[in-house]
Amino acid sequence: MERNIRSTEEAFSLLKELKAPVQLILHAELVSEAAEEMIEKLSTLGISLDYDFIRFSVILHDTGKIIHVSELSRPGHCHEEEGERILVELGIDPKIARCSLSHARYTKMSCSIEELIVALSDNLWKGKRDEILELMVIDDVAKQLGKERWNMYVELDECFENIAMKGNERLSRSCNSF
Repeated sequence: MERNIRSTEEAFSLLKELKAPVQLILHAELVSEAAEEMIEKLSTLGISLDYDFIRFSVILHDTGKIIHVSELSRPGHCHEEEGERILVELGIDPKIARCSLSHARYTKMSCSIEELIVALSDNLWKGKRDEILELMVIDDVAKQLGKERWNMYVELDECFENIAMKGNERLSRSCNSF
């Protein structure tokens, strides 16, 4: 049975329905903040993307941590396949469910620009920069706009840095809420 997510509220409701820990819901909120800043920048550049896909995937990308709770506070990859499995079994669009994998495996699989933005948001929210991932996004944006990488680099790098600079503040909200 197919289950369509039509709003960020529905995506958050799904996490709550699945009894997601408060830490996971807060994480989704913080990653969403980073994604929204990126979405705003890309929109002003005239980039045509499925922005709702990005919003919903950012919220649901770590669904597997509902089962692998230890990965909320420690590194681990068990939540990736588990998250995809849970979402597919619930009838969530398989493209959204795939973000459970692609947010961490973007160098090992072919990803859409939307998936790359989900992965980048998951890095930048905490102030972590990832040059390879950022260049993948920059290259896709440059291609879509018919521009050279370095013409887009400065503008997007500034956006990424602005998001990352707020990482410590987001991390403190993440830690101070428990």
